[in-house]
Amino acid sequence: MTEAALPALADAPIAPAAASLAAKTRRRRALAYVQAAPMALVFGFFFLVPLLLTLMVSFWEYNEYEIIPAFTLQNYVDVFEGCLDTGNACTTLRTYLSTLKFCALTWVFTLLIGFTVAYFVAFHVRSRNVQMVLFLVCTIPFWTSNVIRMISWIPLLGRNGLVNDTLMGLGLIARPIEGLLYSDFAVVLAFVHLNTVFMIVPIFNSMARIDRALIEAAYDAGATGWQTLWNVVIPLAKPGIAIGSIFVITLVMGDFVTVGVMGGQQIASVGKIIQVQMSALQLPAAAANAAVLLGAVMLMIVAMTRLIDLRKEL
Repeated sequence: MTEAALPALADAPIAPAAASLAAKTRRRRALAYVQAAPMALVFGFFFLVPLLLTLMVSFWEYNEYEIIPAFTLQNYVDVFEGCLDTGNACTTLRTYLSTLKFCALTWVFTLLIGFTVAYFVAFHVRSRNVQMVLFLVCTIPFWTSNVIRMISWIPLLGRNGLVNDTLMGLGLIARPIEGLLYSDFAVVLAFVHLNTVFMIVPIFNSMARIDRALIEAAYDAGATGWQTLWNVVIPLAKPGIAIGSIFVITLVMGDFVTVGVMGGQQIASVGKIIQVQMSALQLPAAAANAAVLLGAVMLMIVAMTRLIDLRKEL
């Protein structure tokens, strides 16, 4: 046998094996597409189609009596009307600043509370059964509607509510505090109450996967509790913090019920403007505002995902 024939004999079994491997890879890929198809159809039907319809309607004309399916940019012009005037902030800008203020305050408080609760449950509660019980306690408020949970604050924060009566009974104040209810404070308090659990669960999931040997190694290396928290726990919990932040920000940015109930219909927000326009059957204008809101939320989400690669971390 010549030396030239040896490579051919060596490569002979490789070709069928490579073909078989390629066929298996194609079958697995096809099976993955088949498994993902139902969820993709649900996602497309309930998310992409309504989104495309909203964008389409945002370019339609309308008047007091009807919606006219004719292309126009006037709805977006109305959204940003006066924003080019450097003298005063336009209505849209002021509304977004007000909404962003609620969003930032809610994010800070939910992050502090959610991180603390998740850290306690993940590192100080050893029993899985007890952890499940604590999570069940966290979800108990979700057994009732958001409106009922918001209304429950009114007897506490009202002018003659429990908080004012208690403070006056203790002699700490001479007259009721007016800013507890129907104010920015009440709106932020309700947002924190409603959305903290959305921060707790993702952060706990990230902390539960942290190898406890890393914590022990940090302590063995002489790190203090705060150093271990800052250099080990927080970096490894960043995916949960990012996911929880996305949940909280998207929920607060589009909320109008909480702002309306706890703000006494006196505080403006982007979601509230959209709700008022829809009530007045100004659907193209509401769709244009919704498209701008979606763009703003997407920009914030992209900014957060730039800080951490969720696909890589998860």
